[in-house]
Amino acid sequence: MQKVLSFLPDSFAEYEELKAILEGGSALFEIRTVCETRVRGRSFAVFSASIGSTDPLAPAIGFFGGIHGLERIGSQLVLDYMRSLLGRLEWDELLVRQLQSIRLIFVPIVNPGGMWAATRANPNGVDLMRNGPQDADEHVPWLAGGQRLGAWLPWYRGRRGSPMEPEATALLQVVASELASRPFSVALDCHSGYGWRDSIWFPYARTRRAMPHLPEMFALKTMFEHAHPHHGYLFEPQSHQYLLHGDLWDYAYDTRPPASIFLPMTLELGSWIWIRKNPRQIFSRQGMFNPVKAHRTERVLRRHANLLDFLTRAAYSSQRWLPQGVVRQQLLQRAFDFWYRTQHI
Repeated sequence: MQKVLSFLPDSFAEYEELKAILEGGSALFEIRTVCETRVRGRSFAVFSASIGSTDPLAPAIGFFGGIHGLERIGSQLVLDYMRSLLGRLEWDELLVRQLQSIRLIFVPIVNPGGMWAATRANPNGVDLMRNGPQDADEHVPWLAGGQRLGAWLPWYRGRRGSPMEPEATALLQVVASELASRPFSVALDCHSGYGWRDSIWFPYARTRRAMPHLPEMFALKTMFEHAHPHHGYLFEPQSHQYLLHGDLWDYAYDTRPPASIFLPMTLELGSWIWIRKNPRQIFSRQGMFNPVKAHRTERVLRRHANLLDFLTRAAYSSQRWLPQGVVRQQLLQRAFDFWYRTQHI
């Protein structure tokens, strides 16, 4: 067994890139090891890096990636933004001023063990995005909605009643301490592997009911469309696509402090587009979830940088656009008509 393990790589490209970024930005980032995971004799840390205001009441935004080990492009997108941020801080006075009033939190590789082993699940065979304790209100897709039959099948939730996996617990702890504890915060979790187009999903995934902060989410969507009218994203509740058990962002949202405005979103990159352009990718586990050709990877990183920058600016300017009073009630009706006109809260 030891001889076999000796031929396996000690690390992987995204993990080494993250360590290099953290080393280069060590004077600027507050770096923490939020948990560690072991896989086949290797040990990997889950790192968080924070930068900006230390005021616990300052608005904050968290960027996450790599919850599913096969979806490398999500981690690459967050890493690219971190690298750009460090480069801009050398000359961008507006960014320096911005960071005096907001907090940015990065967890680019939530599931390093799965990414090293090229598996969707973590080293225990658990799909971290099905690992929350809550069940969906209605029927979910067989297997894909989360199953407890065993880790030998995909989308395994873990044993009923068992503690959540260390990586899932670490993510929720980061959210609770760095994001949801503030009056206003946003999270963007970067994934890939679903659909013909890129999507931005928000809670709920467990129910078809509307989230309590639907007016705020609609305001954010409207601002983004005004700023980037040709963005091309499908922006909607995840329940419009399918329901699932144990979604971590549903759980993080539902366990936030009552007074907190916390807006979690999932960026779901439509990898079927890459497969259509290069059908041979479907025969590669990596190719089903990531652009294989270098120019397509570069195009993805360029295309979505606007979204990450917009969300950062929106967090910075939150007091100017968060709806209140009559305006909020009007936005609630508009949002409900737009997303739920055929349903009932």
